[in-house]
Amino acid sequence: MFGFPHATLRVDVRSVNGVGMSANAYTCCVKTDHSPPILRCPLCASAETDLLFRSVRKNLEREYLRCGACDLVFVPRKFHLDEDAARARYLSHDNDPSNADYRRFLSRLWDELRPRLRRGARGLDYGAGPGPALAAMIEEAGFSASVYDPIFHPNQRALSGTYDFITCTETAEHFAKPRADFLQLDRMLARGAWLGVMTETLDDRSRFADWYYHHDPTHVAFYSSRTFQWIASWLGWKVEFPQDRVILFQKCGERMERGDSISSDPLV
Repeated sequence: MFGFPHATLRVDVRSVNGVGMSANAYTCCVKTDHSPPILRCPLCASAETDLLFRSVRKNLEREYLRCGACDLVFVPRKFHLDEDAARARYLSHDNDPSNADYRRFLSRLWDELRPRLRRGARGLDYGAGPGPALAAMIEEAGFSASVYDPIFHPNQRALSGTYDFITCTETAEHFAKPRADFLQLDRMLARGAWLGVMTETLDDRSRFADWYYHHDPTHVAFYSSRTFQWIASWLGWKVEFPQDRVILFQKCGERMERGDSISSDPLV
């Protein structure tokens, strides 16, 4: 894929996903031999991306690219569902706050995060979904919890706050623009604050073809332990992996200067 002469194409568009609602200047590299453009990683913006897998499943015909720089596996934007189709898919999940099994599932993150919080800590459930069960669990434990979801709870005021902790359960895999989302999270975290992420990690790519997690058409970003370590280094965070699919970050420094504005979000 590399070693070809290329030109740089800049396209001004406007973000409509509810995060970073400002004009974005996207950049991609286009080979001059008329072959398809190189798609930059939507997390680190590297052009070091290659095809990992092509799905031919019925109703899930799409490609998965891997970034050689940060190890993110992502689905190019042309294969993403539109908002109506994504909403219908989310509503098919049984995420009722009163569902005991769902609460036990979410407690895997909450049980790890809660002991690290001071009394009276203020939190945000980022990507709360139609039924913000974790926010209810947080408030039952004596903490405050705002909610944000770009489809079901598009509360822009919540995005302007600063929080002692943020939860992001089964959400990061839906990030169409993970760079923009993690920058947004960084802005909302107070110094010393915690971010709890819950998502299935991909550390063995040899099993990708049979991996159930990429069969959900709303899942478009897949992270390895190396990816989360890259994010921590980039944003000046500490990272822990206390148990399977639970990742805890703590904001403790300043992020590295790598063109870290949302306007640098790549076109994928």
